[in-house]
Amino acid sequence: MTVLSTPITPTPATVYIVKTGVANLGSVVATMSRIGAEGVITEDPAVVAAATYVIVPGVGAFGQAMERVRHLGLDRAIKERVNANRPTMFICVGQQILGNSSDESEGAVGLQLVNGHVSHLPKHVRVPQQGWNRVLSAPESLYLTSGYAYFSNSYAFLSIDPQQNQPGAAPWIPSVSYHGAQFIASLERGAVLATQFHP
Repeated sequence: MTVLSTPITPTPATVYIVKTGVANLGSVVATMSRIGAEGVITEDPAVVAAATYVIVPGVGAFGQAMERVRHLGLDRAIKERVNANRPTMFICVGQQILGNSSDESEGAVGLQLVNGHVSHLPKHVRVPQQGWNRVLSAPESLYLTSGYAYFSNSYAFLSIDPQQNQPGAAPWIPSVSYHGAQFIASLERGAVLATQFHP
């Protein structure tokens, strides 16, 4: 595992993984290795802003993740990447912090790049959802086909306004799954992909 704290010139084979403080970074780094890329962990906004490829993972609480992202000054770098349509992937809580707010952390404000609220999954089903579940990909999806993915979550977007909070922005494309209610399994827009599941 490589830990980076100062900016370096990124290469196409390098994927920078944002240290949100609530993520299983080792598994993301191992995945990058399996596909022939180098996974480099960083919490430096300058690196996140300059990198060709970035992953924002997250496991844990919405509020905790946002507190760390803001404390490190990563929120602006992440917003700039998404608004510039630069290759960026968000995983689990990484997807959730794109939204406005969450049932999990009252008063915490997300990145507000997705116009939606993260809700608790229905109480009449087992929560957290832990295991494989079917994902129905959107017909216009560039990255997913329908199939099964692994989830570990108690919260999710149940719906969103497909338009971003920024006027004139392209709409988000949602793919969905079902656990007591339909929820959003992934969101994509151009070069940006966010998944509630763990790919």
